[in-house]
Amino acid sequence: MKPPFFIDDSTRLTKAQRAMTQARQYGLTNSEIFRQAETQAPESQAKTLYLTVSSDKGLCGGVHSSLSKTTRRLTAEEREQNSSFGLVVIGDKSKGQLSRAMPEKMVLSFNQIGRDVPTFTEAQTVADQIFASGFEFDRVEIIYNKFLSMVSYEPATVTVYSEDVFEKSPKYSAFEIEDDVLTNLKEFALANAIYWALVEGHACEVISFI
Repeated sequence: MKPPFFIDDSTRLTKAQRAMTQARQYGLTNSEIFRQAETQAPESQAKTLYLTVSSDKGLCGGVHSSLSKTTRRLTAEEREQNSSFGLVVIGDKSKGQLSRAMPEKMVLSFNQIGRDVPTFTEAQTVADQIFASGFEFDRVEIIYNKFLSMVSYEPATVTVYSEDVFEKSPKYSAFEIEDDVLTNLKEFALANAIYWALVEGHACEVISFI
């Protein structure tokens, strides 16, 4: 007989997949706006904020280590050039791994996020703290685990651009966005992408336990 904590595995996975499906739709809409506007960060000296979306859970080491490894790989060249990028980490496990590798790059870290199915409110809280930190960036590269199937996942990234970079997009004028709406869009786009990454990562953690 399986231990009691396996009884609700199916329910947990169903909840995780439902949240992931909903968040993907909003997240893909986010990315489509930047794609249609042909948004790109400056080709040289773009200032990047890397956001690694992990968790506090300690029994799924591969979930965390793959994210930390991907983060180190993506930042390797910038570290060699001593670029002024920043790092934000959600989750104690990846924080422990990355803070040892590049403590001087840590801008913020979060724990107790997504203990159950992550919520948009939690994602909004992270986004608000990033803006409140005062760290200036051209883009945020969000590193998360992408759910592929019931038995597999892989590290992936999603990019969110700053308000200034978006305004300089070649096709920005086609959107006819008012200034106050642009500010709201900037905040919502980041929270939306973080939420997407959180729920994808949560689904990956659920399958790692089954």
